[in-house]
Amino acid sequence: MKRICIIGGCGHVGIPLGLAFASKGFEVTLVDLNPEAVASINGGKLPFKEEGADALLRAHVGRNLHATADAGAVAGQDVVVFVTGTPVDEHLNPKIHDVLKVVSAYLPVLNPEQLIVLRSTIFPGVTRIVEHLLREKLGGARLAFCPERIVQGKGIEEIFSLPQLVSGIDAQSEEMAATLFAAIAPRIIRLSCEEAELAKLMTNAWRYLEFAIANQFYMMVEKQGLDFYRILNAMKADYPRAEHFAGAGLAAGPCLFKDTMQLSAFHNNEFFLGHSAMLVNEGLPNFLVSQLEKKMGSLRGRRIGVLGLAFKADNDDTRESLSFKVIKCLETKMAVVLRSDAHVPGTMPLDTFMTACEGIILGVPHSEYRSLKPTVPYVDCWNVWPRCCAVEL
Repeated sequence: MKRICIIGGCGHVGIPLGLAFASKGFEVTLVDLNPEAVASINGGKLPFKEEGADALLRAHVGRNLHATADAGAVAGQDVVVFVTGTPVDEHLNPKIHDVLKVVSAYLPVLNPEQLIVLRSTIFPGVTRIVEHLLREKLGGARLAFCPERIVQGKGIEEIFSLPQLVSGIDAQSEEMAATLFAAIAPRIIRLSCEEAELAKLMTNAWRYLEFAIANQFYMMVEKQGLDFYRILNAMKADYPRAEHFAGAGLAAGPCLFKDTMQLSAFHNNEFFLGHSAMLVNEGLPNFLVSQLEKKMGSLRGRRIGVLGLAFKADNDDTRESLSFKVIKCLETKMAVVLRSDAHVPGTMPLDTFMTACEGIILGVPHSEYRSLKPTVPYVDCWNVWPRCCAVEL
């Protein structure tokens, strides 16, 4: 199994995986419909930030790794990895058809001897549905679900350091997948397909709930004019049971909210903790705007800046970032919204931004912002800037 093809391979899930396998001597083909991303990879340039990936790309592109938009490249591969996950629609229902549509599109170039690996988060039961599809169209199937569990931006490091969950539709598929991932993962943990599907969703939902608890406490405390982080630091000081208590922050990105809603759908929309977490986390932007309004009075016509548009610190990915919800909330207050992000091209330069703003909401705590000393009213739920520097008007 030395020839690996990754469908959707030029994205945040595919590139770290492809580079990891290439570094172990596999022949890797990244198939992607985005011509700009394909050209970027073949030109030796990453389309987004990923620690450790630049050196690996330079070492392997044009040698044992290349990108293409040609679906025909799938034929003749030993392993075909699909990184298409299950999204949710506007009603928060899983869109299972999106995964099946991608797999179906490649059926003409697949064969029953290839190991097919589903990699991104999928709704429980989808692996078995794909199995049925493959057996019906190809006459057989070797299929595994091996979810990624990496933190965005640190995928290379975590692929090599974290255990890999492996499941297969039968013993042969499971063994093939375990052998494959043993080349890059320090440990293989075997589960049934259904167990692996749920393990991925439950991991992300657990993280989402963690942030919701912190955000609920933050809003509860700050609304009373008290300092949440002063209390949090006291709770955690030399007290091991509170060591991992999260701080407040905008819980965003393409996975946590979506996967919590998938888990809810799986449980017949009776995942009440998940729904409550959604209300808390999605309500934080409104709370931040209201806190700034308390400091400044009416925001109508005021130049209010949102600093940081990415969904997490020191990253350039803006997918599902709650900074954009903050912006919408400000617009309903008829504020003039300014935007700046050190990692997102096309936004206002930081020095111009800091001079132009009459008020600031910190959207994401990039490293570049930690040394700033705002001289206008601000709201910082991340505890990056000293509370004493906040200007009350």
